[in-house]
Amino acid sequence: MTERLRASTARRQGAVRLREAGVASPERDADLLLAHVLDVPLGRLPLVDDLGRDAREQYDALLARRAAREPLQHLTGSAAFRHVELAVGPGVFVPRPETELLAGWAIECANLIAGRVAGEERVGVSRPPVVVDLCTGSGAIARAVADEVPDAEVHAVELDEGALAWAERNLSGTGVDLRHGDLATAFEDLAGTVDVVVCNPPYIPLEAWESVAAEARDHDPHLALFSGQDGLDAIRVLERRAAVLLRPGGVVGAEHADVQGESAPGVFAASGRWADVADHLDLAGRPRYLTARLAR
Repeated sequence: MTERLRASTARRQGAVRLREAGVASPERDADLLLAHVLDVPLGRLPLVDDLGRDAREQYDALLARRAAREPLQHLTGSAAFRHVELAVGPGVFVPRPETELLAGWAIECANLIAGRVAGEERVGVSRPPVVVDLCTGSGAIARAVADEVPDAEVHAVELDEGALAWAERNLSGTGVDLRHGDLATAFEDLAGTVDVVVCNPPYIPLEAWESVAAEARDHDPHLALFSGQDGLDAIRVLERRAAVLLRPGGVVGAEHADVQGESAPGVFAASGRWADVADHLDLAGRPRYLTARLAR
C-alpha cells in the first residue's frame, strides 16, 4: 500500500467494491464511510485531496465490513431520523427512512392536540398530548415526537434488552418515559388516557426469511423483524392493546410490509372497535402504514 492516494480515486474504488458485493447504494455508502473516517461533512469530500496511510487503512477496513453486508449505520455508529441523530449498533433495529412518515403522522396528530399549526402557532384550547410508542427499538419515533412536539407527554416501551440499552442512550435527557416491557401489557397505568399510539412492530412472515436483505436478516434483532407465519401476529396484539390505551377518539398508527396494505388494516377493521381505518403509501408509492381512530 503506497503512502497516499487521491480521495477521488479512493471513492471510486470503494464504490466499485461495494457494487460488486451487491450493496444497494454503493456510491453513497462509499462516500459516507470515507466522510466518517475523515470526520468531515459529506459535502466537503470533493475538497479532500489525498488520503494518508492511516485513513486508507481505516477506510479499507470499513469497506470490507460493508461489503460483507454489515449495516452502514453500524459502521458509522449513527442513523439520521427526521431532525435527530440516533446512536445505533449491534443489537438494535436500524430505523428506516420510510418510518419517518409514520413518525410524521404521529407528530401531526400530537401537534393538533397541543393546539399547534405547523408546530408553531398555538390556536384554540390546547393541552399536552399523550403519545405512546410501542416497540420503540432505538427510540427513534419517541425521540422524534419529543423533539418536534415539546409539549407532548411521551412514553415508550421495548421488550428486547439489547435494543432497550440503545433506546436508553437515545432518549436520555429527553423527558421520555422509557420502560422495559411487552407491548401486549404495557402502560396499564395509562389505560384510557392516551391520545396517540404509534408502533413500528415486527411484521415479516417467517416464511419470507430468505427474501430479507442480508443487512437486516443477519444483523437486526429477529424479535424486531419476524411476526408469525403471516407477519401479522404483532399487529393483532397492537390492535387489542391500542384499544385499551386510547381515550375515545384517540388514534393509532402502525407500519407494515408493502404486501400487507389490505391485510394489516383488515385486522383493525374486522374487530369493530375502530373508525376511519385507512392505509397510507410511502414515498415510493407502496403501502406502508395504517391509521385508525378508536370509536367513541
